[in-house]
Amino acid sequence: MTVPERHTRASVSDTDELIHHHTELPTTRPSQWLDALISAIGKGAAWFWVVVTGVIIWAVVSRYAFGQGSVLLEEVQWHVAGAGWLLGLGYTLVVDDHVRVDVLYERLSLRNRGWIELFGLLVLLLPFLCLALYEMVPYAMSSFEVSESSQAPAGLPARWVLKGVVALAFALIIVAAVSRLLKVTALLFGFPRPIPMGSKTDHGEAR
Repeated sequence: MTVPERHTRASVSDTDELIHHHTELPTTRPSQWLDALISAIGKGAAWFWVVVTGVIIWAVVSRYAFGQGSVLLEEVQWHVAGAGWLLGLGYTLVVDDHVRVDVLYERLSLRNRGWIELFGLLVLLLPFLCLALYEMVPYAMSSFEVSESSQAPAGLPARWVLKGVVALAFALIIVAAVSRLLKVTALLFGFPRPIPMGSKTDHGEAR
């Protein structure tokens, strides 16, 4: 017994709708500029994973083929992986692909979702991010001032770089959150003025 093609297509469509549960917020000119910046950084950071893969292969071959282990290579792996992950966090917010579990949210109207987004951004996300950035900048600066390095004898010499990336990551998420906040206020209050849908692509770029 074969499954009718129309049923198969419906099933695929339903599954796609469940997976890609994006909130279709209007965009604004400032949001386009901010999103373009965050997207460029996020896509650039994606190449870090290519570097990580190469370093892992190099470390494995060196260890098992030539019997030469390297603390330096091990630390490069998690430093680069950490930087790639951190710098990509803002991008996931811009494209609305961060992990979430929705029970009621997806059943609400777009305007009601907008009010929930407004509350979450102003009361939860942005205060937390600002506090985290406030704490991380002195943390990274103090590490730089003492030229902090790895505790391992043959480890990386500049541990402060990764701590600086953590601070930068929080700053980038703040930029992404502000961009999303502008989209929400455009939906709820009409300010900034929303851009007509026909003048942008899915990523907010002008056609």
